[in-house]
Amino acid sequence: MKCPYCGSIDDKVVESKQNVDGSAIRRRRECLSCHGRFTSYEHIKETPLTVIKRDKGIELFDMAKIERGIRKSLEKRPVTEEQLQTALRDIEDEVYYRSKNSTGISTEELGELVLQHLFQLDKVAYIRFASVYKKFNSVDEFVKEIEKLSGKA
Repeated sequence: MKCPYCGSIDDKVVESKQNVDGSAIRRRRECLSCHGRFTSYEHIKETPLTVIKRDKGIELFDMAKIERGIRKSLEKRPVTEEQLQTALRDIEDEVYYRSKNSTGISTEELGELVLQHLFQLDKVAYIRFASVYKKFNSVDEFVKEIEKLSGKA
């Protein structure tokens, strides 16, 4: 596992725990180079999921694409890598949970899920992501979304 602090791949597992439902294992690790501690998770990958686009097109679910969008919205925001990784894991887990009886999730459902997590994580990142996801066409739409955040709408 690559150390998030120094980039070394030499580490040791300090502690392992299975989550409540047995679907993941949480491992506390210590880097043997810089002695930084970090957490990793092991999940079972299910059947490949698809995303149903607004135009009814279908593409494979790509968590890296979601991560890129979230990272872009979090640029220069006071959110730690650990907070980001936790949110990404939670989003991915929720996507798989919601899709366990089907093989796909709509872009609308996926976008709303990301917005829910960003709302909890950082309001500025939420607005940044919402402005792209909701395709604001005017400043008024942008202002309305900000007013919703501040409770004025």
